[in-house]
Amino acid sequence: MSSVPPPQAEYGADEISALVLDPGYSVTRAGFAGEDTPKSVVPTHYGLTDPSDPNSLIFGDNAIHTPKPNLEIRNPYGKDGLVEDWDTAAKLWQYSITSRLIGPRQTSPSKNGLNDAEKNGDVDMEDAQDQSKPLEEFPLMMTEPGWNPPKSRAKMMEIAIEEWGAPAFWLGRSGVLAAFASAKPSALVIDIGASTTSVTPVYDGLVLKKGITKSPFASNFISSQLRLLFSQNGVPLTPHYLITAKTPVDAGQPSQATYRDFPTPPHDSFRRLQEERVLTEFKESVVKVWSPPNNNGTNLQGSIDFLKQQHDTPKPFEFPDGWNNVFGVERFKAVEGMFDHTAAISDPENPTPTSSQTLPALMQQALGAVDVDIRAALLNNVVVTGGGSLVPGMTDRINYELQTLYPTPRVRLQAPGNVAERKYAAWVGGSILGSLGSFHQMWISKREWEEHGSGIIEKRCK
Repeated sequence: MSSVPPPQAEYGADEISALVLDPGYSVTRAGFAGEDTPKSVVPTHYGLTDPSDPNSLIFGDNAIHTPKPNLEIRNPYGKDGLVEDWDTAAKLWQYSITSRLIGPRQTSPSKNGLNDAEKNGDVDMEDAQDQSKPLEEFPLMMTEPGWNPPKSRAKMMEIAIEEWGAPAFWLGRSGVLAAFASAKPSALVIDIGASTTSVTPVYDGLVLKKGITKSPFASNFISSQLRLLFSQNGVPLTPHYLITAKTPVDAGQPSQATYRDFPTPPHDSFRRLQEERVLTEFKESVVKVWSPPNNNGTNLQGSIDFLKQQHDTPKPFEFPDGWNNVFGVERFKAVEGMFDHTAAISDPENPTPTSSQTLPALMQQALGAVDVDIRAALLNNVVVTGGGSLVPGMTDRINYELQTLYPTPRVRLQAPGNVAERKYAAWVGGSILGSLGSFHQMWISKREWEEHGSGIIEKRCK
């Protein structure tokens, strides 16, 4: 039997399985182009089992959520949604691909050493290095935020081609790909992620860079608002891993729980991550975005009496230690700061947003920066995406704010009802694009990278 590998097929054609990698602050998504959802969804947070050893890294849900002595939790991203620790980010991205999608690279039968002539124990290091590259058979498409600087774009391609051996690469703006996922070449994409809220105008498949606006007040901001609310109201926030048993108690009464004792506890960052999981449960089941009654322009504070009269407003919630209560008006307060900066709760560690950082201001700035002739087309194709947009009432409030700002043009808002499509919109758009046979001409090949260097990415990936 011949051990000669089959000829390389054309990149991006139907028979080629391109990989799509969509990294973010909270989770990193990876999968094969042409599939509906990413098969690999891993936390972007990672663990460090020995702070004195930078190589003691652990990745994945089970690893970072299991308490271990001195386990420290970190994130390779900064709060602006850009990579700060490139070495760790590359290892995390590779883990997300190899652990769930392609597995470890198999050695070619022609080089497995079983039938080779004796070489006195010497190893061809060049061959060993080539064989260790995991993506030699897979073109790779990656997503990036619209404000990603050129140096970071070049670094992504360098990792893909030089470190992983990808034969071809392409970099897509997440706003464009989210619009493609909704079958819209032109759209105003509102992305509420974990660390960043952004508004990206897309026209004829291209990002209008001058119109990109962003703010650090996103899903993590809602969590910080909840922490401040709980602190003000005496609500205990104890994560699951500290509880071994609990006894049911009446609403508002002190918890009766048995707590776990650790001889050497994990780092404080581990507890904060576990608290974040409780806050996520609270956001998904209790928090709601307030909608102004009858479009009368009043703010949340002026509508508290109105909210108290609504019989369906209160929601119960039980915390891991058994403490429980019914939450009424409080559940509206956590999100309101994203729309009205005067409603935000603040302390020295959590400054109040400015008026220009609210979501209505971001939308107005983005639309104000584009040509007036295309403004109506963008308002007619508003796409809402990101995990933070899943808070009940969020899309209704965004629609209300847009109609208040722009009463004349027709506002048509699209937010997929499917949770996976909403959370993974950029990945889905990349999956659609990468599976098209006509996309093969867009790939940047390894040979082109070697000939032209990093400058080719600015020309080809606009």
